[in-house]
Amino acid sequence: MSQHLGDPARHFFMTRGVARVMGVNLGDALNSGQLEPQRYADMVTRCRGCALVEACEEWLAAQTLISTAPPPGCCNSNDLCRLREMH
Repeated sequence: MSQHLGDPARHFFMTRGVARVMGVNLGDALNSGQLEPQRYADMVTRCRGCALVEACEEWLAAQTLISTAPPPGCCNSNDLCRLREMH
């Protein structure tokens, strides 16, 4: 049984949104070499397969300040926290 993947554009922007709320600019991370293009693509793909999309969107909508952590259960937590620490 294959896993259903969500819309690539939606999850691209969700991945960027969570990173932004954490104070991480993924474009800058790519340009500086802190994030490899394949790892970025893998992050978006993981997000596409996540079962917590609605909870993540609610979390994103509620954020008004920089967060030190991604939403609970985020499948990209390790990468996002690593990038935040490098920032």
